[in-house]
Amino acid sequence: MTTQHSPEHGHHHHGGNHGNHHEHQHSDEQGMAEMLDLDARLIKDHLQEIFVWTAGYQPAPSTILDLGAGTGTGTLGLARTFPEAGVVALDQSEFMLGRLSTQVKSLGLEERVSTLQVDLDAAWPELTDIDLVWAASSMHHMSEPASVYERIAGTLSADGLLVVVEMDAFPRYLPRDLGFGAPGLEERCHAAAGSAKWNAHPDWAGPIREAGMEVVDQRTFGYAIEQDQQLVARAAHRWLFRMRDSLKDDLSAADLQALEVLLDDKDPRSVLARTDLSMRGSRTVWAAQPAR
Repeated sequence: MTTQHSPEHGHHHHGGNHGNHHEHQHSDEQGMAEMLDLDARLIKDHLQEIFVWTAGYQPAPSTILDLGAGTGTGTLGLARTFPEAGVVALDQSEFMLGRLSTQVKSLGLEERVSTLQVDLDAAWPELTDIDLVWAASSMHHMSEPASVYERIAGTLSADGLLVVVEMDAFPRYLPRDLGFGAPGLEERCHAAAGSAKWNAHPDWAGPIREAGMEVVDQRTFGYAIEQDQQLVARAAHRWLFRMRDSLKDDLSAADLQALEVLLDDKDPRSVLARTDLSMRGSRTVWAAQPAR
């Protein structure tokens, strides 16, 4: 079971309808959607930089396909960046697409933005001659990325562009020394998450070329967000909460205790009370076109 929206955080085993698990799944998707929306507000300028870079290669696409649209951060950003284009947001989650449709209506974009529910591991949409295919934090969820890249190559127009975006690592928020516990807590959390293969993705240049496309550029975009401490603190709190739940067996008792302190809203040392946070990270982006 894979997901095609861009959870960006934590484990990726939700999605699809599992009968009795539906309630649980809904709340899981609800939490994921809120996290995606919060992230989107924080990294807006960072993503805008990637949209502008994309426009350098495909200045005026008429048709755009967002693969694994999630709550639509990419979809709406692309619609803003390319005001003449029609955008199809594709995801396997009805919940995420429903949330996106609500935003589309509230922004009056129904004429230009449509949604399509597809599980790309099982089927491929009947779409051809697409000028821009955008796949942000979704390719590493595919069970057979090679065949998805081949389908993308067949979906692009002759001078179309594929843009693949992946997070290089999860964002970091905390200072190295918290003033309590052993310094380096966040590094240890990341190391534990890394060994659990969260968010792992290869260098996509090889698979893209093997699918008959040419990589025209590859770049890494870094960011560090310090303004809006309140939003950063909320994002950090959500992330540490997920970390604590998922890494219970991988961290020392002392580190788990430090996480408890950071997550305790009533403790003055809580992450929500701190003013020394910054959200730091980077994304690598590949741009490719059909081989001439």
